[in-house]
This record gives sequence, structure tokens and C-alpha cells, in this order.
Amino acid sequence: MTAALSASSPHERTLLDKLKAALVTPIRAMRLRYLPLLMIYYAYGALGLVAIAEAFWIKSALTLTPTELAAIGVWLTLPWTIKMVFGQLADSVPLFGSQRRAYVVIGASLVASGLIILAGAAGEWITIASKNALYVMAQLLIVVGVVLQDVIADAMTTEVVERVRPDGTPRPQAEVDRELGLVQVLGRLALWTGILSVAGLSGWLAQLFSYETVFLLGLAVPATSLTGALLVRLDGAAQKPIDWRILGGGLLFGATVLTIGLSAVPFGQEIVFVISLTVIALMLARVADDLDEVHRKRILYSALVIFLYRSAPGVGEGYRWFTIDVLGFDEGFYGTLAQIGAGLSLAGAWLFSDVITRQPIAKVLLWLTVIGTVLSLPSIALVLRVDQWTESAFGFGARTIAFIDTTAASPFAELSMIPALTLVAINAPAGKRATWFALMASLMNVALVAGQLQTKYLNVLFEVGRGSYANLTALTIAAIIIGFVVPVAGILAFGK
Repeated sequence: MTAALSASSPHERTLLDKLKAALVTPIRAMRLRYLPLLMIYYAYGALGLVAIAEAFWIKSALTLTPTELAAIGVWLTLPWTIKMVFGQLADSVPLFGSQRRAYVVIGASLVASGLIILAGAAGEWITIASKNALYVMAQLLIVVGVVLQDVIADAMTTEVVERVRPDGTPRPQAEVDRELGLVQVLGRLALWTGILSVAGLSGWLAQLFSYETVFLLGLAVPATSLTGALLVRLDGAAQKPIDWRILGGGLLFGATVLTIGLSAVPFGQEIVFVISLTVIALMLARVADDLDEVHRKRILYSALVIFLYRSAPGVGEGYRWFTIDVLGFDEGFYGTLAQIGAGLSLAGAWLFSDVITRQPIAKVLLWLTVIGTVLSLPSIALVLRVDQWTESAFGFGARTIAFIDTTAASPFAELSMIPALTLVAINAPAGKRATWFALMASLMNVALVAGQLQTKYLNVLFEVGRGSYANLTALTIAAIIIGFVVPVAGILAFGK
């Protein structure tokens, strides 16, 4: 027995060491100077406080269809694709002597304004436009405010990492790269801590209070990022000259998007998508001039893989409405699912972060695609009403299936962004970090626009609506198949 224990102990110690490293690494990586950017990421996640109230209010008070909501989602995703404008401004245009703090304050103010408009629309004390129009206006303000703050936080993830030791000697590049990766991990953990802290609360509040009250309670969220900006010094980046090809091109692009959106040009969203992709690619090539050929190629193929992975379509709001109308899911149950999902997502990001940052992006995304597809099967089971059979045969129904689905899928929800953001941070050129990060993030967000467009097309092809769910099965299966085939094809083609 002693010999057996002795023989097995080295392996056991190895497993314990790996588990300990996974648990302790993010804690040891934490530094006080990271606090402002982590509070911004936390606030972004905590915006989920109003998410369930918003979803149920949309269904009960607005007249928008799932197809129209998907189309609105395309426009609301577009501000994320012009992050280069905010990045260039943050790098080159101080406001009141501030390149970081002032922009966070403006972003928080925009988010607060959007929440007040939502509250006014729900409480009917803002009546200058229809509820549909007020919803779109509020969402646009919130999105722009979040994007602006996100740009600052992204830039700071590269600026807070020291490049030299206290004695003035350069730190080894591998050590710097490792810390850059860990800062990205901490950023994701802060985001999911924000989501976790409000996930269940969002549903329970929506069930107990009016939607108007929940939207007003949401004002605590922009106050969080504002507090981080006021308590800790954010500014320390050296001001750089304005690159008018980046700023001017970004402003022109933004004006073009606005013009197309307001003029209702046929296929306007598709035109904007093509323009977005072209402009961002050209700007990225401009900024990447400082990188050598090897780094440019690595960025190119990694960007292609990440783009295809993030362009997967969704099912749309019709599936949520089905779970409300047919399966009987209420605000409280959605809050419970959100709480479980957020907790497991945070645990997954925490436990797997040390391993994920050491693996090739293509390998990570391939496995996440396969796992995500397998874990989408319960959604198909629910729209096929398999829950009726499980209820009669085994004694558990739709809520149990949804609970199991959330429990199994959530640990993998946030992992894909860690290696992607690490790669971006490692290759950020000195003096252009905010612009660089904003451009790469814009490229990844254009992929989300592609996903939103596919969601819209699928909802046009397989139309669903309030109380009309005959096409939901086909819609769900089509979205899952596309979400598997496209990323896998890209990974196999460009992953090496």
C-alpha cells in the first residue's frame, strides 16, 4: 500500500499543482493599477441588471417583430465597428487635459441618459416619440457610451503593464507578454463578475418591481465606472499626433453609416457591412505598417479565424418569446438561469484561463465550436417539445432541461475572447495602442454584424412572432448548423 501511494503521489501532486495554479494565478496577477479598467469592465457586465426587464418590456409594450429586432440589432452593433474613432481621439485629443478620465465620464453619462429614456418610456413620462422610437434612441445612447468606455479600458490593458523594471532595465519580452495575457484574463473575470453580481437579481427585480423602477435602478451601473475614473488616476499615456487618415476616415465612415441609416437605402445594412469591413481592413493595414511580415501574417490568419468564429448567427427573440408563451418561463426563472450561467461562466474563465492563454487560438476555438454545438441540442429538444415526453416518462420537463443546458454550456461561454484579446495586446504598437486595440476590436465586432445580418435573414426565411412558432424548429436548427460549419471551415482552412 505504501509503495502504491508513493507511486501515485507525483501524479496527484501534479494535478493539485495545476488546480492551484488555475485558482491562484488570477489572484496573484492582480495589481492596484488595474482597478480603473477592471471597474469599467465590471460595469459593462453589470448592465445585465436591466436585461430581463428590457426583454419582457419589449415583448409586452412594443410592437417590434423578431425580424425587426434583429435588424435593429445590426444597427446597434455598428458603433462597435467605429471604435477606431474613439481610439484615435483617446490617443491624440485630451479633453480638459485628460486622455482617459474625461472619456470615461462622457461614456457613463451617455449610458445614464439611455437608462433614463428607457425608464421614461416604460413609465410613460417621456412621450416625445413612440415607445419603439424611444427604445431605439435609448439603446443607441447606451451602446455608444459603453463603446467609448470600452475603448479606454482596452487601451489601458496594454498601458498598465510595465515594460521596464524599477531599476530601469527592460523586462524580458516573454514576461511582458505573459502579464498582458493575464490582464486580459482579469478583464474577462471582471466582466463576468459584473454579470454574476446582477444576473439573478435582474430577473427577480423585474418580477417584483415595475420595469420603470428597474431601469432607474440601473443608474447604479454607470456610477460604478464613473467612480473608478474619479478614485484612481487614469491618465498617463503620452499624447500622440492625430493620424487624420484614421480619424478622418473613421468620421467619414460614421457619417456614411448615419446617412444610410436615416435615408432607408435598400440593402443599407449590407452596404454598411461591406464598407465597414473594407475601411477597417485598410486602417488596420495602415497601423500594422510598424509590424514585421511574420507578425502581420499571424494577425491576418488569426483575424480570419476569429472573424468566422464570431460571425455565427443567433435564433433571435422568437426563441425567448416561445419559452415565455409556451414553456411558461417567467422573469424569476430567467433570473435564476442567468445567475447559474454567470457563476459557471466566471468559474470556467477562472479555472481555464491559465491553460487557455498557453494554447493556439485555432485549437481553442475549434474545441469551443464543437462543444458549443453539442450543448445547443437541448434548445432543439425544447422547440421540438421533447420536454413533454421527458415529463411523462421521467418526471422532469422544460425547466429542468433549460437548467441542465445552462449548467453544461455556461463554463465555456467566455473562453474564446481570452486568447484573441491576448494576441491583440501582445502585438499592440507602442504609441498606437488605443487605436490598434480599437481597430482589432472593430474587426471582431464587424463579425458580430455579420452574425446579426444572418440572424435577420434566418428570421425572414423562417418567420416567427408572438404566438406564432411553427417555424421555430427550422430556424433553430439552421442557426446551429451555420454556427458550426462556418467556424470549423475557417479554422481548418486558416488555423495553421
